[in-house]
Amino acid sequence: MVLGGPKILSEADGDCVGIERVGGRSPVLLVCEHASNVLPAHFGDLGLPSEALLSHIAWDPGALSVARGISEGLDATLVYQRFSRLIYDCNRPPSSPGAMPEVSEIYAVPGNTDLTAEERLARTDALYVPFHDAIRGLIRDRRARGQDSIIVTIHSFTPVYHGRERAVELGILHDEDSRLADRMLEAAAEAPLYRTERNQPYGPEDGVTHTLILHGLSNGLRNVMIEVRNDLVADDVGQGVMADYLKGLLQQSLDA
Repeated sequence: MVLGGPKILSEADGDCVGIERVGGRSPVLLVCEHASNVLPAHFGDLGLPSEALLSHIAWDPGALSVARGISEGLDATLVYQRFSRLIYDCNRPPSSPGAMPEVSEIYAVPGNTDLTAEERLARTDALYVPFHDAIRGLIRDRRARGQDSIIVTIHSFTPVYHGRERAVELGILHDEDSRLADRMLEAAAEAPLYRTERNQPYGPEDGVTHTLILHGLSNGLRNVMIEVRNDLVADDVGQGVMADYLKGLLQQSLDA
């Protein structure tokens, strides 16, 4: 099947949605919107240099590995986007300029300049819609079999942004529903392995809680967004330590 027509994803590109541990017993439903820096073949390099495509503007380095570690540790289902946020940022609604950014931090994105309404709609239909439909389907199926769902999104952030260093190492983010975030912050204070802060380095005012609103708040489900500084998860060791720590925070918070 060709998703969204030949101009977006081809047969060789494959599906945009990755789902692992679909039968996981944990109530936690992990989501990783920025898991990959892969571009669909049609788009080439979007006019960007290789260092840009390896940087945080194209994906959240380390986030998928951390999410997989948590998934394994908790036996939790994981949903992730298989293509770069530069083509479509699945943590943004179609109306947001950030969904298909023309500029990301210091980089102009030539392949995203002056997109037509038709081009934006094609990307939305090929990447955003099936990604969030997959999450809705999982929530629906879990509800049908009596399994709770708790939405946990996993992200990473760069230690230097627009030339400013970020001291925070771990962010626990929430929108209007802070139930799970409150418990995780309490648990982190008891075992302060990382400098942990609420709604940092981003918050709801930055438009980063779209997935939480779409699948958590709208369904009355507990939810939280986790941001880890990407220099802490740059290798297997760091990713493993972070995954174990977050698994513990989540489990402690759920048990409470």
